[in-house]
Amino acid sequence: LGKGIRPTPGPRFVWLPAGQFVMGSPTNEVDRQSDEGPQTAVTLTPGFFMGRYEVTQCEYLSVIVNNPSYFSGDTNFPVVSVSWTDATNYCARLTARELAAGRLTAGWGYRLPTEAEWEYASRAGSTNRFSYGDDPGYTELANYAWYNANSGGTTHAVGGKQPNVWGLYDMHGNVNEWCWDYAESLPG
Repeated sequence: LGKGIRPTPGPRFVWLPAGQFVMGSPTNEVDRQSDEGPQTAVTLTPGFFMGRYEVTQCEYLSVIVNNPSYFSGDTNFPVVSVSWTDATNYCARLTARELAAGRLTAGWGYRLPTEAEWEYASRAGSTNRFSYGDDPGYTELANYAWYNANSGGTTHAVGGKQPNVWGLYDMHGNVNEWCWDYAESLPG
């Protein structure tokens, strides 16, 4: 989020270029949910940074000072049990801290991605069901995601599975992630 000279936020972030994609899924996609359509053409301008990983408990603790996560013990696990307000407050406090320390370019700040930005980042240029392919039988999903069948009912350290082609991890699993705006039916 920002204008002017683009900062260099370090290896925990990936720059995603402006672009176009089709948001949502076709009506004939395997296991499609009713809120995934109708498909909608989206143009994102300008580009934006996206966290390479989910926010870890360690990162959250460094800004908020308490850990609400019920899966604790390894601070490289993603922070969980935060509300949308908690997540946006984290972004605001992180922005203030990094600006005060001179580690963030003036005019830039941290925020949650919009639903469109999140899906664009997750798809990573793919038009398939998943960023790595259609995978109708879920035979490759365990390589990219922690989910009900392989997680043991707990979260896992961020970055433990393969990233999508843009270098983003855990886009298909591990935890649910907040977006800036409200997810609702697409306009088509």
